[in-house]
Amino acid sequence: MSFDVAADAYVRYMGRYSVPLAEQFVDLVGVRRGQRVLDVGCGPGVLTAPLVERCGAANVAAVDPSTPFVAAARERFPDVDVREASAESLPYGDDSFDTTLAQLVVHFMSDPVAGLQEMGRVTRPGGVVAASVWDNAGSTGPLQPFWRAATAVDPGAHDEAELPGAREGRLAELANAAGLVDVRSTALTVRVSFASFEEWWSPYLLGVGPAGAYVASLTPELRQRVEEGCREMWPAGPFEQEGTAWVVIASAP
Repeated sequence: MSFDVAADAYVRYMGRYSVPLAEQFVDLVGVRRGQRVLDVGCGPGVLTAPLVERCGAANVAAVDPSTPFVAAARERFPDVDVREASAESLPYGDDSFDTTLAQLVVHFMSDPVAGLQEMGRVTRPGGVVAASVWDNAGSTGPLQPFWRAATAVDPGAHDEAELPGAREGRLAELANAAGLVDVRSTALTVRVSFASFEEWWSPYLLGVGPAGAYVASLTPELRQRVEEGCREMWPAGPFEQEGTAWVVIASAP
């Protein structure tokens, strides 16, 4: 899945959920000042921001395979070492970091086990390797209401349930397969407020991620039917939505 889209489109689409998730993720992992940390699949810098706040820009590095995202992250964090690279081929030496994190990235890696292996390689022995993925296969992921409406209208729609790590326990299986140790699993839940249905729906029209690509592929008539199905799920006025992510925290061998 390509994320060669404008950074602001991604932030409008996923940032509403990933920004509060990033704060919880950093707290859960226990990132602290003085640590050298790596943000794998940094996007435009959603997780990078709290890492810089905790550790200082000089102690943070970040990578992403998307050229627009790397440019946006470099502009936002000029003192952070931001590089264009994939998780499966990290441009750092062995044992370079105390903590390596990947927020909402593993399910888009071309080879998740190789990506997690690389995260372990660049982390010092005993250092922390952590990753999160939305509950795309269950009922609590933030994108699930959209996909329920889409598949009700279009049973052939391919949702995100089969992406790596989307099922409960699957992230831990991938981490174990990658040779990480002391693997433990948990979950984090965010709560997001929306002023209207239009605020919730409009980012799906920006072409970001699998859901955005799916919407962009629809005929106007089918897109309208999916929108109507989504609209039936929410009140007209302000409402809140919860979203849960699976999290795995492990140690580098």
